[in-house]
Amino acid sequence: MNEALPDVPEVRVVGLPQLTSGFDLVDRLDLPMHLKVHGPLEPMGGEQLAQLAERINLKGRGGAGFPFHKKLRSVAEAAIKRGVRPVVVVNGSEDEPACRKDTVLINRAPHLILDGALLCAEALGARTLVVGVTRESTQRSMEAALSERGLNNGRRSALRARVQRNPVRMVTGAAASLIRSIDGGPAIPPGRKVSASQNGVGGAPTLLSNAETFAQLAIAARIGPERYGNTGLYDEPGTVMLTVSGAVARPMVIEVPTGVPLRYVLQLAGAPPVPQGVLTGGYHGKWIDAATVNEAIVSRNSLDAVGGALGAGAILPITQDTCPLGESLRVAQWLAEESAGQCGPCYLGLPAAARGLEDILNGGGPAALEALKQVAKNVKRRGACSHPDGSAMFLESTIKAFTDDLAAHVLGNGCGRPVEGVLPLFEGGRAPTGIPGGGESEENGPSRQKIYVDWTLCRGHGLCADILPEVFQLGADGFPTVAQAQVPRYAEAKALRAVRRCPALALRLEETGPQGPPSRNLPVLSQGRGRRALGR
Repeated sequence: MNEALPDVPEVRVVGLPQLTSGFDLVDRLDLPMHLKVHGPLEPMGGEQLAQLAERINLKGRGGAGFPFHKKLRSVAEAAIKRGVRPVVVVNGSEDEPACRKDTVLINRAPHLILDGALLCAEALGARTLVVGVTRESTQRSMEAALSERGLNNGRRSALRARVQRNPVRMVTGAAASLIRSIDGGPAIPPGRKVSASQNGVGGAPTLLSNAETFAQLAIAARIGPERYGNTGLYDEPGTVMLTVSGAVARPMVIEVPTGVPLRYVLQLAGAPPVPQGVLTGGYHGKWIDAATVNEAIVSRNSLDAVGGALGAGAILPITQDTCPLGESLRVAQWLAEESAGQCGPCYLGLPAAARGLEDILNGGGPAALEALKQVAKNVKRRGACSHPDGSAMFLESTIKAFTDDLAAHVLGNGCGRPVEGVLPLFEGGRAPTGIPGGGESEENGPSRQKIYVDWTLCRGHGLCADILPEVFQLGADGFPTVAQAQVPRYAEAKALRAVRRCPALALRLEETGPQGPPSRNLPVLSQGRGRRALGR
């Protein structure tokens, strides 16, 4: 079994270091050493900073890859239009078991990240800076860095700066989750799509980006776009930070120029000469096969072109001796457990998808494969955050990449190989605060209601799925795919509305006591009142 990665694994560099400059001298660059290695940094105007980001084609390094200059300009325009001070947020929440590059940067080069964030804060006129983290080591390092710069959260400070610590959980790394936690709520997505650039922390326009992104901006601001562009590819200049683990002899974080062959990176980490497959982009990423590895280079465009993904920079090869579907099942089950539990495509769909993959491995045949494809399709673009989408992409990629193994399991008696567990996962069954079930908030407590479908009455109108997508999805026949389900605490009002508005009166709610059995029926409107409600 592959053990969990340490917070700061081995760090390597190909070519001249940029983000990792000084790592050969000290374990952590404090402020004096940081200035010795990188030198001072002059402030820049907002448009000058946006032009710099545009010239180096800087895109978010947290996975989404959104152009940084567009985000910067959007925040500036919104702040000017509304006459409010914007907020700058550094997202250092790295909650995938296979990702450590941001954790390494925060632990070893925190001032490089702060350089980029403070450049943006000064250019935008921001008076609030928040750094989101999820690990004790990153919290200590960043709090020490703020103290070294004389920054604090005092009311009289010209710039109020602080660290926001959240639970280690996949969904806490989402931008909306981090903003919600900064505002005092739980670290889960709010369930509505809101642009942080327009309405972020405290309702103010918020520039939120990944830790590596701010560090890259600081490098470019120091050396200029021409010199920055001398490293890497013409259309994707500079370096990228990768976390390489899985079936490797030496798990590591490595800084490489764009354009380096992916097979060379794998060779440095001691990967098999001919891996069975390589998962690119992490657990919201995509698999590529051994033949494709030889074609791929380290760049967003190249990996996209060969069916992979740069994503959050995680690269995970597996050997020829393990069952790739079994390895993927372990990840699928973990992804299902990481659900925030607040929307149906996630807390119902992802476990169903994992069970579908398990059915394939257990000899479920073509029917199990078709069921898995349907579930993966149903969860996409329907969640409160990108977790269902990324998880579905991973599952669809698994099916596409390992066709021979899939055929052996679907049409035969399996591939005959064991599951070695080479893909790192967190262990221990955590139930952190801020997540439903963690006991932090009333609306995130245990469900008190259960909703039932009366199949003798249901006519497949589909209104329940529109009102309560957290619970109901419609199958190919247009009818709900579940007959009964627990209702999340936060969705209880919507569940009652679904019951009242069902044209066939086919739904009912029951309140559950502490041990689960129904204790009393909740009120349901009469048929006449229900029809009048629909007519409004």
